[in-house]
Amino acid sequence: MERKQIEQLAEKFIKGKIDYPEKVNPRVQEITLRLLTDLMQAINDLHITADEYWAGVEYFADLGKEAGLLSPGLGLDHFMDLMIEEDLQAAGLDGGTVRTIEGPLYVAGAPVEKGFARLDDGTDLENGTVLFMQGTVYDEAGKPIPNAQVEVWHANSLGNYSFFDESQSEFNLRRTIITDENGNYGFRSIVPLGYSVPDDGMVKKLLDALGRHGHRPAHIHFFASAEGYRKVTTQINIDGDEYLWDDFAFASREGLVPEVKMVDDAAQLKEKGLDKAYASIDFDFHLVKDIDKPVQGSEVERRRAQL
Repeated sequence: MERKQIEQLAEKFIKGKIDYPEKVNPRVQEITLRLLTDLMQAINDLHITADEYWAGVEYFADLGKEAGLLSPGLGLDHFMDLMIEEDLQAAGLDGGTVRTIEGPLYVAGAPVEKGFARLDDGTDLENGTVLFMQGTVYDEAGKPIPNAQVEVWHANSLGNYSFFDESQSEFNLRRTIITDENGNYGFRSIVPLGYSVPDDGMVKKLLDALGRHGHRPAHIHFFASAEGYRKVTTQINIDGDEYLWDDFAFASREGLVPEVKMVDDAAQLKEKGLDKAYASIDFDFHLVKDIDKPVQGSEVERRRAQL
């Protein structure tokens, strides 16, 4: 079938009969028409059989909540970040901390602390290594920003996230930290482990067929924001992880792999109240001034978990 015929068919299916013109959303109509046209073109070009087509329909019917894993696994989350970066650069808002994907495991409403917070509830100390992470939130001129907001969340030493893992306490490994008068933040936690897509899940089924793994390196998520500045969505990866540059979600980026220092000095251990070595990470955030112009990327509207 010729492209023109496909375009005509798609337009007929989408625009050919409008029963309720007052309900038409032009943007939804535009996007649906384009996607349907391209899908029909792919079916035509690849000679997708009816069996294959219905296998695809059934796959998406069974996918359910795993869509939040399929999107990054196909690189779409990273692709959207690259598109956002292009828009920000075009608006003169480039620079600052490198952004990367949010992922599907944020939970709104984490407890708020000033300056410093302890993220873990203490139940993972036997398996995990204690982590202290600290830094400063700066503006474009390198000036610290007091009262900036640093939201942080990550997995435990088994690669599981609270809320989604009901064995963990409420908001374990999740906090919102308000920077002190010098723009500093810090927290105590445990070094996380990377996670994998469920072995019996629909995303794993597709990745297997593509010959790909479903593993993520150990990482820590952040939102960093302040009044008058663009909010940044990012995450740091734990250096040395097996999948550091082989992330199935394509989220590893230069500038987001800070050094992990192991501290075993007796005086420093005593100061922290510890009897064995701990990990320490320094990482600063750099925010860019906002402008009175609608540019995507600061606040992404999406469904998020909430207690």
